[in-house]
Amino acid sequence: MAFQRRLPEACADRPLPTFPRAPSLTLPRKRGREVSGKSGRVGRGRWRPIAVAAALVTAIAFAGCSGTLNSVDLSRSNAAAPGVMASESTPNRGTGDFKVGLILPLSASGNAGAAGQAMRNAAEMALAELGDRNLALLPKDDGGTGQGAQIAVQQAIDEGAQIVLGPLFAHSVTSAKPVARDRGIPMIAFSTDSNVAATGSYLLSFLPESDVDRVVAYAISQGKRSFIGLVPGSAYGSVVEGEFKQSVARRGGRVMALEHYDGRNKIGDAARLVAQAAGGADALFIPDGGEAVNEMIAALAAAGVNVRQFALMGTQLWDDPKIFSNPQLEGGWYPGPDPAGFHAFADRYRSRYGQDPPRPAALAYDAVTLVAALAKTQGPQRITNEVLTNSSGFAGIDGAFRFRNDGTNQRGLAILRVTPSGGQVIAPAVRTFSASAI
Repeated sequence: MAFQRRLPEACADRPLPTFPRAPSLTLPRKRGREVSGKSGRVGRGRWRPIAVAAALVTAIAFAGCSGTLNSVDLSRSNAAAPGVMASESTPNRGTGDFKVGLILPLSASGNAGAAGQAMRNAAEMALAELGDRNLALLPKDDGGTGQGAQIAVQQAIDEGAQIVLGPLFAHSVTSAKPVARDRGIPMIAFSTDSNVAATGSYLLSFLPESDVDRVVAYAISQGKRSFIGLVPGSAYGSVVEGEFKQSVARRGGRVMALEHYDGRNKIGDAARLVAQAAGGADALFIPDGGEAVNEMIAALAAAGVNVRQFALMGTQLWDDPKIFSNPQLEGGWYPGPDPAGFHAFADRYRSRYGQDPPRPAALAYDAVTLVAALAKTQGPQRITNEVLTNSSGFAGIDGAFRFRNDGTNQRGLAILRVTPSGGQVIAPAVRTFSASAI
């Protein structure tokens, strides 16, 4: 990965303005030369940052409203009927001339609707904390459906939106992005599915590919070279598997065995198969949530494998009390942002709304503060793809990130160690991007 400078720390050479309870955001003065590719090098940026008023938050892979919604979009079954429209229940916020569409599943049922409401709260909180009078938020309800997202984006643009934030789900992004593209309006969406990213349609979420690349890079740096993996037989598992194989190969390692499981009945079979190659491996990768990982660890033990012989590796799905409570997993590694940033955001959210925010709420806060910063620095100019993909990137509450030309992103992730009291940062996230290719 390659990163830009962190917000306040990056601007020691320039005074920062202060704003109530909101950190500062640094943006590059202008874009450097055009680049291509996806370099993983880390270093200092070549652009001198400008201090502007904003605080960027980007949630770790969706730990959701009532459990983990990590790395996979919320279920369509939680969505309301197609064609849900913005209504009087979603009034505009702010009176500024720079209008920002905010497309969320506000009326969807279950976790989807709860996430949508919390994200709207966070967006409004960002606007209030920044005290920015230049922005006007245009919240629109897409009901969690593709048709609803199309209508909502069209409405927002018709009302003057110069950029669209959202939708949340992959199928909604797929339906809505042609509307924004045809009108020349950039979109910053919240889906974790990199397949829906495109030039002009950027993803602000945490992508599973970034998780895998970070934890593999750390394992290699600790001398691990021979890997075995147990991967869920799901769409998420397919993405993770592909990145795992590529990341290990890029760094000179070897995947000695990789098995899939699909539901609890297959966990034992997968464990027995991978056990045959366990003797020559020094790292074990299980990219799944707490319940499945615990069952897999038990199945491996039943197959005669001592999991303590490996460096244990996971994804952000390991940020789970069920992982922390398993003594066999203590010391395992998983990637994620430093939790301190989200905790500070959550404290402010709780003070304002009287409840804990789900992780996706920070994405909306992030998006609004980014747009506020860009709108201020760009003046009357429209926020263009070139501005959004500046290779120096941006930084916020959950660390540094930048948008790639293809609409995906790169993030600065820490490595956390599993302990009984939770994740402990053992390798900090990089805070700056180089001007290398994106």
